[in-house]
Amino acid sequence: MPSTYEPIATQTLGSTAASITFSSIAASWTDLRLVWVGTTTAAVNPSLRLNGNTTSIYSNTTLAGDGASAFADRNSNNTELFFASSISTSTSIPVMCTIDIFSYAGSTNKTMLSVASADLNGSGIVERNVGLCRLTAAITSIELRARSTTWAVGTTATLYGILKA
Repeated sequence: MPSTYEPIATQTLGSTAASITFSSIAASWTDLRLVWVGTTTAAVNPSLRLNGNTTSIYSNTTLAGDGASAFADRNSNNTELFFASSISTSTSIPVMCTIDIFSYAGSTNKTMLSVASADLNGSGIVERNVGLCRLTAAITSIELRARSTTWAVGTTATLYGILKA
């Protein structure tokens, strides 16, 4: 990572878990980057929540392609942000995703960009997702949700703070 990226915390699962949470995030950086690589115990479209907020404040626009077709979608007023909405996780082949949260400590709505990639046994897919969270408080916690299943053993998530972005 560039010298402006500072690792804040890494979690690697030694047992299955329904979510991975980073909490007590200080307001020391300009932006945040979350890098997630993992599998789930059943196929699912993963999501995230900020500051534990479960109200309908999340919206996103998705563009994806698999080499044979393209996909676009828009969702608004959700109770979570789907950061890999067209890529279902696999039980055996890891999916890789980066999620950038811009101006996370500011007092305006939070914008996010996620990039997910997967080679699901020969049928690769990439996705770009722009998200909006209508939350004006500083982000102090991020919960990665496996939703109706669990993250598998070995799933890793690392949170970075970005300085002077």
